[in-house]
Amino acid sequence: MPIRRALLSVSDKTGIVEFARALQTRGVELLSTGGTWRILREAGIPALEISAYTGFPEMMDGRLKTLHPKVHGGLLAVRDDPRHCHDAAAHGIGMIDLLAVNLYPFEATADRTEATLQDKIEQIDIGGPAMLRSAAKNHAYVTVLVDPADYPACLAEIEAHGGETTLEFRRRCARKVFRATARYDALIAEELARCSGDPADEFLPEVLALPLKKVQDLRYGENPHQRAALYDVRLPGVNGVCRMRQLHGKELSYNNLLDADAAWRLVGEFAEPACAIIKHANPCGCAVRATLAEAFVHAYDGDPQAAFGGIIACNREVDAATAEAMCPRQFVEVVIAPSFSAAALEILTSKPRWKANVRLLAVGPYTPPPRSARAVRNVLGGLLIQDYDREGWSPSQLQVVTRRAPDDRELADLHIAWLVVKHLASNAVCLVRERELVGAGTGQMSRVNATDIAVRLAGARARGAVAASDAFFPFPDGPQRLIEAGVTAIVQPGGSKGDAAVIAACDAAGVAMVFTGVRHFRH
Repeated sequence: MPIRRALLSVSDKTGIVEFARALQTRGVELLSTGGTWRILREAGIPALEISAYTGFPEMMDGRLKTLHPKVHGGLLAVRDDPRHCHDAAAHGIGMIDLLAVNLYPFEATADRTEATLQDKIEQIDIGGPAMLRSAAKNHAYVTVLVDPADYPACLAEIEAHGGETTLEFRRRCARKVFRATARYDALIAEELARCSGDPADEFLPEVLALPLKKVQDLRYGENPHQRAALYDVRLPGVNGVCRMRQLHGKELSYNNLLDADAAWRLVGEFAEPACAIIKHANPCGCAVRATLAEAFVHAYDGDPQAAFGGIIACNREVDAATAEAMCPRQFVEVVIAPSFSAAALEILTSKPRWKANVRLLAVGPYTPPPRSARAVRNVLGGLLIQDYDREGWSPSQLQVVTRRAPDDRELADLHIAWLVVKHLASNAVCLVRERELVGAGTGQMSRVNATDIAVRLAGARARGAVAASDAFFPFPDGPQRLIEAGVTAIVQPGGSKGDAAVIAACDAAGVAMVFTGVRHFRH
């Protein structure tokens, strides 16, 4: 379709002057609106302001300017339909062959902490989406651009095809438009829900549109034959893998990101310097210490064999001492942290074993997900949506159910164990000694098997350790295995019909047990 007339109306002015000048030199008549028209005029590019074209003035603070038959008729007319052509001629409607529109910056406004609800409402674009949808519907005849990055490709099409664009290009542009307007509407719906004060409408509305935006394509999914990409769902103020800066290393994989996210959310549970090492989305090492370097060493010592090829997360800036502690160890895939000091970067990117492959991800300070954040899992043909598990360690809510209460040392270790078991796949049992994970049984079909694995991995370190179970022990066999291994205190949710027998086994051995009343299944 030959391009003779174009309408340019953009909030993001990136590249618009160059694009307009290239169109004008090819003999394309330019129409424009407000700020775009002024920029073109200042650049010496002739363009007709939209109010002069329609004969209807812009009004109501710019809310009404392009909602006019001469605009939408010019975009919607089917060029080879005699009735459409007759109607257009009868009412003085000229054809508009190219539309370049991008929308009011609603998202950027909503991200400003000082923005009021009225500020956000004023950035809800009406005319822009209407024009985009008109042009995209009629893409058989109209070229529509919603992204400044597509201006060069459009000009290349025009140059290659004698002033026209191909149907394939127009279809591609139309798909991009409808995806952009769908996300724009989803952003508005989500933000208005956040401002509504109605928790039910905010979190699980009757109709849910997620404002997803691609962050990057990935090499592949969980396996090489699966395609994958990372999308941002927009949680203002939340730092995580969607907003990370990769400072060094190879391209990230799907599994790298899953593991990095799991590791980052675990270390975010702790106020003191903490380090976690994740393998296949489960912690194989975790420790809390006075310094980050010490925390890493003890996290690594939790299971050095499993740590090979794992993901390291730190809840403090990685400094030179921590980097030096990391490098003599076995190879890891990813290090994720709020930031890296210049000295740490030099160390981590210069060691032979690390410099070629290890990915270094800076994500900024940890911020817990807000109440409106959704945990999303797919099922065939649908999605399961729930709250994130935000329940942590609440000493005031603990119920001591045995004759002996945990002492201060045991309580400190039970704190760590309870937060670690929350991040293990159920059924899960873990052992902690001196604020270091020493054994974890995870993803087992029976709790006693999970217990056996945790005890076996801990070995001699089980003596004097504490244990945590993500759900209740239904029978005394699990706690009995822990008691025989030398565990001195246990934390679990409680609530089983077999609680009395479990408590009796602990009392008989002088082991302390506390109930939390909270279960931490993670499937």
